Amino acid sequence: MSEGIAEFISIRTVVAGGTFPGPLISGQKGERFQINVEDKLTNNSMLTSTTVHWHGLYLRGSNWADGTAMVTQCPISPGRSFLYDFSVPDQAGTYWYHSHLGNQYCDGLRGPLVIYDPFDPFKWMYDVDDESTIITLADWYHIVSTDPKAGPFPMANSVVINGKGRYPGVTNSSLSVISVQHGKRYRMRLISMSCDPNFTFSIDGHNMTIIEVDGVNHQPHTVDSIQILAGQRYSFILQANQKVQNYWMRALPSSGDSLNHNSNGVNAAILRYLGAMNSEPTTTQTPSIIPLKETDLHPGGKCKGCVDLALNLEVDFANGAQFTVNNTAYVNPPVPVLLQILSGAQKASDLMPPGSVISLPANKVVEISFPMGAGMSAGAPHPIHLHGHTFSVVRSAGTTAYNYDNPVRRDVVSVGGNDPVNTDNVTIRFETDNAGPWFLHCHVDWHLSAGFAVVMAEDVPDIQNQENAWDTLCLESINNGPKDF
Repeated sequence: MSEGIAEFISIRTVVAGGTFPGPLISGQKGERFQINVEDKLTNNSMLTSTTVHWHGLYLRGSNWADGTAMVTQCPISPGRSFLYDFSVPDQAGTYWYHSHLGNQYCDGLRGPLVIYDPFDPFKWMYDVDDESTIITLADWYHIVSTDPKAGPFPMANSVVINGKGRYPGVTNSSLSVISVQHGKRYRMRLISMSCDPNFTFSIDGHNMTIIEVDGVNHQPHTVDSIQILAGQRYSFILQANQKVQNYWMRALPSSGDSLNHNSNGVNAAILRYLGAMNSEPTTTQTPSIIPLKETDLHPGGKCKGCVDLALNLEVDFANGAQFTVNNTAYVNPPVPVLLQILSGAQKASDLMPPGSVISLPANKVVEISFPMGAGMSAGAPHPIHLHGHTFSVVRSAGTTAYNYDNPVRRDVVSVGGNDPVNTDNVTIRFETDNAGPWFLHCHVDWHLSAGFAVVMAEDVPDIQNQENAWDTLCLESINNGPKDF
């Protein structure tokens, strides 16, 4: 990890491998990953410690490698390195990695992670699936997250697609180009690396057939626009069957300085057919006729039945500054939850506000409902992410219906909000088959910092001990000082 300077405007950034987004990390289903993170951060105006979270991976037996600061590890100190060593035996799909310390990933530390399946059941549907078909969406800020002028809930200045973009009033910067050949079919991997806004993604003149949601294969479903929230991912098949020319790819944000802009290349990239002129598109956007609805996504098969433990986690926003879950705002403990569990000196919950740690028994079906409090119109819709699992969404935002027969499975879900028209009560189910403390939080990073999180302490007796390298992180962090916690 190191610092960098963004194009056209001098912005301090935190980058992996010297680029934004960070370099693609990829492998095959069943492979072992050994990723050594070296912390070369020196600018004290930003966080100089770091961690890296592998978003969407189960990490069975390797909870210590989840990369969540003060939940599964202490931060990596400047000048130090840490080896994340884990296997991916049973997952394939589209994932990403990002810092999980403070708001550091909003300053740039985020990149794509893809696990390829040599026996992909959808391989017959596409011809091309490689680094050129990855599409990353991100919000971009002209001020670092640690600057006091940013405030607790900063607004993005622009949207960048694969690391390039424009903001209102500046239209001479380059845009990302996705190249296709007429007659071929492409598996596009769409990743939202957003810190805050959700995006409405579309490609002028083209439909998209979704086949994967957050690393889970789903029955093919065709749409012409996709609302994608922070942390979510979709694979879709794009058929390059239109006239050979350039087409706008659009990612309209729900908030920020570029809100509602869809001209002059703001919030856009270019889909370019082989043989088209090297120029910007002149295509226009048509109204969406078949937008994505979460309830139309089906992976095949029923969700887990016979609920063993039902939880209500009521989420609210109070005093214009703090989110709570069951009336408690999350704050980082003085030592990681995992370390507290392994030491056995006292319960992890003893060092945190009541309700911040929820114990879950092993091998049970857990159902969690998220009723929205009176203040939850703020910042809605809220994307909730559960580490270490995918889950079935048996009630989606915007509906009162429950679906136990083939509901969507994912690891980030919109829990909606609370307004005069609709009060959501999104409900998910999952099985506690992965021991460890797992973070459950809003993936709008500013909301997480404002308390929107809890820790699920799953199957505590079976949590495995860690290696010495992991143990030394906390000693180094203490010596570095508490400012980066």
